[in-house]
Amino acid sequence: MPPTSADHPFLAPRSLARVRADSPLVQCLTNTVVTGFTANVLLALGASPAMVDIPEEAGPFARIASGVLVNLGTPHAEQRVAMAEAAHAAASAGTPWVLDPVATGALPVRTALARELLELRPTVIRGNASEIVALAGAGGGGRGVDASDSVEAAEDSARELARTAGSVVAVSGPVDFVTDGVRDARTANGDALLTRVTGGGCALGAVMAAFAAVEEDRFAAVVTATTAYTVAAELAAGTASGPGGFAVAFLDALDALDEAELTARAALS
Repeated sequence: MPPTSADHPFLAPRSLARVRADSPLVQCLTNTVVTGFTANVLLALGASPAMVDIPEEAGPFARIASGVLVNLGTPHAEQRVAMAEAAHAAASAGTPWVLDPVATGALPVRTALARELLELRPTVIRGNASEIVALAGAGGGGRGVDASDSVEAAEDSARELARTAGSVVAVSGPVDFVTDGVRDARTANGDALLTRVTGGGCALGAVMAAFAAVEEDRFAAVVTATTAYTVAAELAAGTASGPGGFAVAFLDALDALDEAELTARAALS
């Protein structure tokens, strides 16, 4: 029988209180479709979003930010320069940063950029199964931003990627998988309505950056961020009649979530 959330060694529920107490400043270099939703998710959790994503500003800001998200969803030329600048600065300053390699393997520009950024050893890599398999060099990517591989099929690639990049790797799916190459965790929380809201996956990368900013054990940070996010999705789905209402209810659920409910509802193995 898998451990319960109450005794699971990789859940750090106090990180939720730390995020709210510290209000980590999360720099988001993310895609144009999801900026507003991502900012609202961070605010609902108690973090502070900053969409600083242009050259000559992105690098200096990454040095003072608490955490950084680099999401390759719409990597126009200027933003690509800023992403590389921010990743270099974060790596140099020791700022935890998250790489979300959107559509890597399926499209050439972002695939090349993802491989360049991978050399800077992201703190966290978050993607769907096909993106993780492609970034690990074991597949050709999915259908644009949609995965064509299962989470289970990506687990070995995720472990290898974690070991070679020195990163925590998170694979999103019906059951999310997190690994640092040695430790594995799976969380079965969540709801399908999350996949029907633009930014549902992308904003999770920003949440991981916030938790990594306050939690020394980055593996535990990613597990807890994923669990908090997906538990909130379950709570929101219980009151929503469709994706529009869900998006609003999800922000409210993130705002209301506390450590006791996080621990009680976490479905970890």
